Amino acid sequence: MDIKSVVMGVTFVLMWSSAFTSARVIVSDAPALASLAVRFYLSGVVGIILARAMGQTWTFTRPQWHGIILFGLCQNTAYLGLYFLAMKSVEASLASVLASSMPLVVALLSVVLLREKLRPMALGGLVLGFIGVMLIMGTRLSAGSDPLGLLMCVVGTVALAIATLTVRSVGAGKNVLMVVGIQSLIGGTALVFISPFVDTYTVNWSSTLVGAMLYTTFVPGLMATWIWFKLVERIGTVKSAAYHFLNPFFGVAIAAALLGEKVGVWDVAGVLTIMIGILAVQLSKA
Repeated sequence: MDIKSVVMGVTFVLMWSSAFTSARVIVSDAPALASLAVRFYLSGVVGIILARAMGQTWTFTRPQWHGIILFGLCQNTAYLGLYFLAMKSVEASLASVLASSMPLVVALLSVVLLREKLRPMALGGLVLGFIGVMLIMGTRLSAGSDPLGLLMCVVGTVALAIATLTVRSVGAGKNVLMVVGIQSLIGGTALVFISPFVDTYTVNWSSTLVGAMLYTTFVPGLMATWIWFKLVERIGTVKSAAYHFLNPFFGVAIAAALLGEKVGVWDVAGVLTIMIGILAVQLSKA
């Protein structure tokens, strides 16, 4: 694998993993879904303006539009919507670990829905990875974590896995930034309709909240998604998804460093188990 791909992959992981910490800050002081919708509209409008300035087009085929819409609803509305709600009561480190198990869910869905056969290494990695997930969930539940919040994270991770399976069908080509902008607007629009039934519209304004909103909007929200699309186009979904094995470590480390979240021995054991499981699943496909 070339150096540029490695740099892109690690950069994506750092951006993606940091999103849970900034999201935790946001939902502590602002309505979760409304904040997320604002983020999507900001990143969507900026993304489309930049894309047009770069000569990109919003003319896509019907199958491409289907893929863009599905991706926007699954990743932005379902996955991120559920995670933002969950992080009102779930630690950022736990949320990042559960989300990082996405490659395991992708492998499982490929078996169940696409009838793919797993190699022994992939099967072992899948089992090992889910053992790590259950270990961390069990430890956090016994420590008092919110069961409903954990359930929302699990459902959100499944939605993220479905979004990942649709990336290749979009075929964005040179219009990657345009696709990122459009799918952001799609996700944000859906959240606008859902927010009144879920959110409490109280905001505790602070420079920390504003900074977290701007960071989440333009770094994980816009730049990370653009890098992900480009990485998938460059090396394919399987090799790109291999970088997710780094997410549990970075997600927990960033949350511990910036939010002071405690990390126990069983958390470390679970993170290492998940990382090994994800790596085994992805290496089996190489």
